[in-house]
This record gives sequence, structure tokens and C-alpha cells, in this order.
Amino acid sequence: MTTLDTDATEMVPSLPILLRALKLPSFTRYADEIATKAEREGWSFVRYLHHLAELEVEERQRRRIERALKDSDLPLEKTLGTLHRSRLPAKVQRMLPTLCEGGFLERGDNVLCFGLPGRGKTHLVCALGHELVQRGHRVLFTAAYALVQRLLAAKRDLRLEKDLAQLDAYDAVIVDDIGYVQQSREEMEVLFTFLAERYERRSVIITSNLVFSEWDKIFKDPMTTAAAIDRLVHHAVILEMTGPSVRADEAKKRGEATTTVSEVTVTEEGREGEM
Repeated sequence: MTTLDTDATEMVPSLPILLRALKLPSFTRYADEIATKAEREGWSFVRYLHHLAELEVEERQRRRIERALKDSDLPLEKTLGTLHRSRLPAKVQRMLPTLCEGGFLERGDNVLCFGLPGRGKTHLVCALGHELVQRGHRVLFTAAYALVQRLLAAKRDLRLEKDLAQLDAYDAVIVDDIGYVQQSREEMEVLFTFLAERYERRSVIITSNLVFSEWDKIFKDPMTTAAAIDRLVHHAVILEMTGPSVRADEAKKRGEATTTVSEVTVTEEGREGEM
């Protein structure tokens, strides 16, 4: 090898440096390990490269989902795995798998979940949100009052349009407990603006303990109430959470468990007294 060849070789960066420069961390991490396996099993260069590319794509997808989940503000414990699906109304049970596929997001359809307090509405929509994130969609979970206060602050600071654009980046915004928000006119206006901006373009997932006939408590003005309902239901899936209160049943079970423990303790103390 000539001196020129030697100098040229020394000037060429190592493979790990090149891969880091190209932002291919999985290539960097697994290149040697997979190269050894490829040589041992007689892989072609194309197969070796394809396998590394698959690892890179999988790793990027995993990191993307982690970021999306962190950004979503979804309660980590309210997933499909912790949802008592057997307690869901039969119609909701049938519709849930299709909703989890996320097709409604592509159409800009909405999901509206109604039911009395304690029926599991929040857990249901959060579980749906988690499934959508796992499928690569951006989701934001927010309480209705928090969303309204966020939009009000943006309006006061003359950045409402910018804030709405930020919310528009989410494929779905889950607005929890809209029925508990008893708005002033200014609060009602920013909420209506948010819903109108997403109409037929981006999905909203809403939970409410108020049926539509009571939404005048939210929007006050009959015309605004009718307009809001019209935009929401035009392309929407409606889930009705009927049945007993999940929270009441869980509290009852905890009470029964506490009573049983107390009875056992009393019995044991009585036996000790006899001795």
C-alpha cells in the first residue's frame, strides 16, 4: 500500500462514527453482533442490511410511541388491560375493537361517551386513547375545565390561534367530564371555537354525564348549544355507559373486605381472651 493509500485510509471515519452521524443508533448498537451472526449463518449482504434496517425501524417506532404516550397526559393505569370489559354494555363491547383500530380518526369522526357518574366513562376513553397511541396516533387527554382555562389564557395573551394550531397536531383530543363545566359566556365561546375548528378535520373524544337535552347548562345560549351539538354528532359514534356504578361496586367490595378482616380480628381477640 502506498503512502497516499495509507493516508486516505486513516482519513476515513470508522463505521460507528458514520452511523452516528446518520442518526442510526440501532445500526451502531447491533452492527457487530449481527455481522457475526450473518457470517456464521452465511447471510447475504442484502439480508444483513435488511435485518439491521428492521431493528432500526422497530426502535424508532418504540421511541416514537414512548414520546407520544408521555405527551398524551393519559393516566398510565387506565388501559385496555385494566378495563373490566365484561362490565361494559353489550353494544360498547362490540364497538370497542373497531374504535381501537383508529379508522374514525382518518375520517375526523368523533366519539361521544355518555353516562351517569361512576360508570367507567373516563377509563373507557383512556383505554381507547392508549390503543390509538400504540398504533402511532397522537392523542391528548385533558379535563374539560383545564382545556377551557388553557384556551382562555391563550385568548387573553392573543395567542388563541397559535394554541388551536398546537391542538390541531393531535389526531384526537379527549375532553373529559364536559358536563361539569358550567361556563361563563367567555368560557363557552372558547370551547365552541375549539369544537368548530376541529369539525370534520380532527377527532374529539368527549365524556359527559349530561345528555344533549341538558347541554344548555354548558353553553347557556340555545343557538350555540344547538350548533355545538350539530357539529359533534354529524360524524360521531355515541357510546352509552349504562348499568351500575363501577366506583360504588368497588367501594362496596372494599367495605365487605374490611368487614371480613374486622370480624376475623375480633374472633381471634376473643379466643386469646378465653385463653
